Amino acid sequence: MKRLLTISNDEMTMSSREIAELTGKQHKHVIRDIKTMLDALGDGSDLDHVREERDRRDYTSCIHLNKELTETLVTGYSIPLRHKVIKRLHQLENELKGNRGLPAWIQNLSPQALTVIEDQSSTIQHLQSETKRLNTVCNDLAANLKDGLTPVEFCRMLNGVHLNRVQSDLVERKRLLKTEHGYRTPAAYRGDLFIERRHFNKEGRLCEKVVLTQKGAKWLYAEYEKGRLTMRKDWDGSCSHLAFESGAAA
Repeated sequence: MKRLLTISNDEMTMSSREIAELTGKQHKHVIRDIKTMLDALGDGSDLDHVREERDRRDYTSCIHLNKELTETLVTGYSIPLRHKVIKRLHQLENELKGNRGLPAWIQNLSPQALTVIEDQSSTIQHLQSETKRLNTVCNDLAANLKDGLTPVEFCRMLNGVHLNRVQSDLVERKRLLKTEHGYRTPAAYRGDLFIERRHFNKEGRLCEKVVLTQKGAKWLYAEYEKGRLTMRKDWDGSCSHLAFESGAAA
């Protein structure tokens, strides 16, 4: 028999081993049937659609056939055996149609690797959806932000936040600096997340306070959603806000 050539990677094929498993025939007998078929087809057969694997002794270990040659092979088999092979061919054909358009490296991945990729894709879609939701909420809050709200005043609108811990939480996170006259913010966040303001209190003493920019309000709400603010003991576990109702404290 002529030396068999290699099939293209994007063509549906069936191996002699799989044909043997489907029909219950011995693998060596299936290989014999394939060689007999190809010899019968002679020079008129397209051997570009056949791939042969050989072992170290140069004996044929497996042969891969395209759909047409597989159907030709099983024509001489009994109806039940022929039905099993043709049914499997249809399954392979549907799988190939589903894989078309995918990069070759994905088509060659193992089922386990494809499962991991699908799980990761699902996780990414969930995170994208959650990010979109969070951005919508943050934009709503920031769009309604009153001028001059301090972090504590802003957090009064957030359900469950321990207001006495807001500034100390921000100090621990190095977003605020405790000073003799109040609070300041590091230069890296000044004008970006926070704005510093100075005023004199009723006793005429100079005081320093930090207020939020719109970007700062978005950031602080994101920290709230991520569970990074200290919450009250009676908090019900729900992250919600007062939507800047007229009665909200400022």
